[in-house]
Amino acid sequence: MSLRVTQPGVLALLQDRGRFGQHRLGLTNGGPLDPTAFAWCNRLLQNPADATCVEVSFGGLHLEAGVDTSICLTGANMPLAINERECEPWEVHPVRAGDSIALGFAERGCRAYLGVAGGFEIPPSFGSAATVTREQIGGLHGGKLQAGDLLPCATRRDCQRLYLSAEQRPHYSSVATLRVIPGYQDHHFSRLQQRRLFSHAYAVSARSDRMGYRLEGPAIACDIDGILSEGICAGAIQIPPDGQPIVLLNDRQTIGGYPKIGSALSLDCAQLAQLTPGGAVYFAPITPYAAHNALHLARSYFNSQTVAERKP
Repeated sequence: MSLRVTQPGVLALLQDRGRFGQHRLGLTNGGPLDPTAFAWCNRLLQNPADATCVEVSFGGLHLEAGVDTSICLTGANMPLAINERECEPWEVHPVRAGDSIALGFAERGCRAYLGVAGGFEIPPSFGSAATVTREQIGGLHGGKLQAGDLLPCATRRDCQRLYLSAEQRPHYSSVATLRVIPGYQDHHFSRLQQRRLFSHAYAVSARSDRMGYRLEGPAIACDIDGILSEGICAGAIQIPPDGQPIVLLNDRQTIGGYPKIGSALSLDCAQLAQLTPGGAVYFAPITPYAAHNALHLARSYFNSQTVAERKP
């Protein structure tokens, strides 16, 4: 009653919406780097919003079905084949025991989400199935999927063939603009340094990962070298001594001592996480009021979207 991993690809992690309320223990959130693509995967499968999926970075994941069920792939433009037959992403597809499921490598974007009807049945660890490899918690064994791993799931033969039209799907590119909410330490950065951040392009470093995206570009100077370690939110933009910004993401540490010039809007962090090394990043200031409006509009837009059903 499972899907068996025959080839794990570059990086495949079991993720639900994330682990919250555990920072006091030093445990970070985890969860999907692109919550919108993750949410669409579960919505198309008619799963609970927190159902566990596989986050596939870059691609290359191959599975063998040991159960009759349905699957859906959303996120980055990553080829999907069932029994070597090419299938559309952003659409629910039935699979039968013995079928092979193969994901190619991303052509645009970086992260894709593979879900199964009812979600993968993964026991929670500290309230969540989200995998954080640095802390070795969540998932099957606290790490990335390996060949031979079994992903438990239930038999489901009655799923609707829902799909999202091409016009409604997100579009991924090699450029992202991050809207930045100024932080309480921004006065430690002169007006010149702030203008430098907001007027230049930065490139995604090859050292980027789920903890944070390291950027390369004009160095930003701060009038303090460090601060007492304090809690860090998702999207915080740290400026280390070398002046190269780091945008912290889901697997960030819970505390840190680098000064922060602000925090990137969570909606835009999802776009950032879809960039591969060399991708271009721009920063733009935004007020907290405008940030709240953007989040509410995005949620309203998601809820207002309609899906269609593919008839047999």
